[in-house]
Amino acid sequence: MPCQSASGSIQWSIVVPAHNEADRILPHLQSITTFLRDREQPFEILVVDDGSTDDTATVVETLASSTPEIQLLRAPLRQGKGAAVRRGMSAAIGRLQLFTDADGATPIQELTRLEQAVVEGADVAIGSRSLASRLPDYAVQTRWYRTILSYLFNTLIQERGLSGIADTQCGFKLFRQTVAADLFGVATIDGYGFDVELLYVAQQRGYRIAEIPVNWAHQPGSKFRVIRDGFAMLRELAVIRQNWAKGYYASPSPSQNFHPTTADRAGLPLQ
Repeated sequence: MPCQSASGSIQWSIVVPAHNEADRILPHLQSITTFLRDREQPFEILVVDDGSTDDTATVVETLASSTPEIQLLRAPLRQGKGAAVRRGMSAAIGRLQLFTDADGATPIQELTRLEQAVVEGADVAIGSRSLASRLPDYAVQTRWYRTILSYLFNTLIQERGLSGIADTQCGFKLFRQTVAADLFGVATIDGYGFDVELLYVAQQRGYRIAEIPVNWAHQPGSKFRVIRDGFAMLRELAVIRQNWAKGYYASPSPSQNFHPTTADRAGLPLQ
């Protein structure tokens, strides 16, 4: 069970999607636990095992046996990072809800920067490697080709309607509880393009998005394949625009008779 205050409320929900992360996830979960315990605020950590074929579940369960704040959610088959995050956020009950990559590329301590943005009025606060790379007080350690491809991808995204955001793909995003429920309640993208979908819908609905520079370091063992997954994400952009044109994202409670376009129905590979 998550650590709770006397009133039984949870302040923080941390969602960690994981696929074959047995070799990398333990230090990150330990760091999150230590950081939030030191803050003395009630929290929960939801690890969503997205069809791992290694010992990810065993590693998490072993840690959870001595760390009651950690819960493991499992999918028998891989559905994609977007689906894993959506499942975790749907189960989260914290007043503030963050999803973070399992490799710990963004240190959990950067949460303080996003939290401040929400305190100052943002509905969604997102970590940004792009902004951080322009500032002397931040460290962004990435591969040169990823920097170029990220720039090209974000340029295409802005041309297609998601303006004003320099880095859509950093796996470190914080939401107010009600905003998370609204956005993830209509999200459809199961692959890596889910970040763009969330931000596109958030912009269209008028939510206040704060892009915050964060420290970030590339971690060996990335599951993202630049060519295959990059092209899939571009195709997912078309899916997002189709769904918006159909009016799917416009309603917090879409009709049960309405069927949005999804990656698999559009002939796209799941990530």
